[in-house]
Amino acid sequence: MDILIEKLLPKDAMDLYMFELENRTFFEQMVPTRGDDYYKPEIFKRRHESLLKEQAEGGSYYYLIKDENSSILGRMNLVDIDGSQKIGHLGYRVGQQHTGKGVAKEALKLLLETITVLDIKQINAKTTTNNIASQKVLEINGFVQTESNDEEFEMNGQKLKFVNYIWTNKFSS
Repeated sequence: MDILIEKLLPKDAMDLYMFELENRTFFEQMVPTRGDDYYKPEIFKRRHESLLKEQAEGGSYYYLIKDENSSILGRMNLVDIDGSQKIGHLGYRVGQQHTGKGVAKEALKLLLETITVLDIKQINAKTTTNNIASQKVLEINGFVQTESNDEEFEMNGQKLKFVNYIWTNKFSS
């Protein structure tokens, strides 16, 4: 399957909303919930507009992972970019129907190829201790585990911790 990443656009709002609704239960098994309000259409629309504004200002980049038919397979974000330090924070999620097919691995590879254009020196990422697939995606793409947060939290009846990763751009000035 050929995939691509595209910057979030105003026209993506409804498709992205449907993607999030369809995958809510699946996502909430691996990451803390975004809460019920996130899934109310009017709030989702305002949040989408806010993300587009933030992206236009250069503080964050929001990408959709799509297939050759422009169907959304997932999303990938590079957020909270510190312009002076040239450090950003990575987040991503792939829809349930598309996991285990290399989508996240390939999308992250594509994102890292664009980093030279964005002049980012370092990317921080974190995942939960139970999300082994995400840990593998990060490691395959050159992220190095830095430490595990000692603070435990409970999610879906499990005690978990966050695992932190870092990626350094070898080509950045």
